[in-house]
Amino acid sequence: MDAWAVWLLIAALLGIAELLTLTLALGLLAAAALAAGLTGALGLPLAAQLAVFAAGSVAGLAVVRPVARRHIRQPPPLRTGAAALVGREALTLTEVSRAGGRARIGGEEWSARPYDPALVIPAGAAADVLAIEGATALLYPVPGGPGEETP
Repeated sequence: MDAWAVWLLIAALLGIAELLTLTLALGLLAAAALAAGLTGALGLPLAAQLAVFAAGSVAGLAVVRPVARRHIRQPPPLRTGAAALVGREALTLTEVSRAGGRARIGGEEWSARPYDPALVIPAGAAADVLAIEGATALLYPVPGGPGEETP
């Protein structure tokens, strides 16, 4: 069996092992083995293939892996401003219909419309903020919330 085929087999086995373990290390070693296999396919000697594998492994494990792990550990970006209101609960101050209305969201009064233009949300009802368009909150009534009758 040619050396390049052995390198490709090693790369495949390391790639499968990475999929099973998710360590970020075995995948980088698989990439280094793939590079060594390509070096062997070009007809370079075994010493060159080993050097490519060693350099790829060291570069991957010493440079790429720490950067990737740091990136994975970052907390999700914080939503601020109007985007932070999406998902919160609002209390309608007036009837909210296609024509508009007012709602209190997080202590502030906002102009509001129903997310579904066919809905009419009565005053005093609880609603979820589904989106913010400019200075208008798009609301959807909370089933069984205050101000809404349940069957």
